[in-house]
Amino acid sequence: MATSLATTDSGISDDELIKSKKEHNRYINSFNPKFKLPGYATVFRWMVGAPNNTRLPANIEELNKLLPVIKHEPHEIVKMSPGLRFIWIGHATCLVQIDDFIFLTDPVFSDQCGITPKIGPKRFRPPALTINDLPDKLEAIVISHNHYDHLDQPSVKSLNERYGNKLTWFCGQGGRQWFLDCHIENVIELDWWEEWKHPEKEHVKIAFCPAQHWSRRTLFDLNKSLWGGYAIWNKNYKFYFAGDTGYTHNIPIFKQIGKKYGPFDLSAIPIGAYEPRWMMEEQHVSPDEAVQIHIDTQSKKSIGIHWATWALANEYYLEPQEKLIKAIEDNKLDPQSFIVVKHGEIFDLPENN
Repeated sequence: MATSLATTDSGISDDELIKSKKEHNRYINSFNPKFKLPGYATVFRWMVGAPNNTRLPANIEELNKLLPVIKHEPHEIVKMSPGLRFIWIGHATCLVQIDDFIFLTDPVFSDQCGITPKIGPKRFRPPALTINDLPDKLEAIVISHNHYDHLDQPSVKSLNERYGNKLTWFCGQGGRQWFLDCHIENVIELDWWEEWKHPEKEHVKIAFCPAQHWSRRTLFDLNKSLWGGYAIWNKNYKFYFAGDTGYTHNIPIFKQIGKKYGPFDLSAIPIGAYEPRWMMEEQHVSPDEAVQIHIDTQSKKSIGIHWATWALANEYYLEPQEKLIKAIEDNKLDPQSFIVVKHGEIFDLPENN
């Protein structure tokens, strides 16, 4: 696909929107001047002194019962009629179909996420789909940021081997060079609020949205590339992928996203890897904050992601779902408005007339 930029008339002026900024040639969370990454002492305190409450079962049968992984034949994956289809592959990897446009979010199919295939946390739930299971009609992949649990080089290379230039890759500013180094050229960098219009399917658009997070893959590239989420829509449906983010209490960036691009028919919002809060609060939302994002972005329906795949933080491995249910009750929302789904479960929204 060729690059084609678009604009959206949302009723919110450009002056109101939070813009990306750099300091000393590195991106910053411009809407939160107090944002500070945990220092080495804090990380050491977390790794050595914080209680680990994940309590993962050693028994695979128990995991299979509590967190089943649904498998499908490749011909079952694509929705043949109009509508919006969502399949949670695991963590932040989701296969989404909006009518005839099929895309993937943050693809990680490896067993471990780290600097090498043998270093890093090992997943305790396998991916619900393999790269070979993915449909031939896959057109695009959106990358929220470059952390190893969201951008996995072996998965990227395998996807490129299968699809080549049939795929258009999307990333934040500063991220394209990494893909070029992987011999992938069909890459579009986006700034916050920048929009791309499909060159053939004129109603399909993709916009990069702000988030409170950070980026790094090596000792030398801290915040050299921009992080964010995505609004993706056509004339019938609007979908929001939040990526990785903390909640912004001072400036309502999620309300801005909802005002500019919402209401969303479906959103994928992270609910896991949030404990201890003194370590994770700035970078990962809790289930309570995820519900607030659901409200702020005017999402009609949301699905919790970024949990039950890797033990990346210290909360009990089933707690995100439990706390999500409680947060929905506390906000007096419809229990079906924000849910979790099984790995591999096919979730369909009906056709919009």
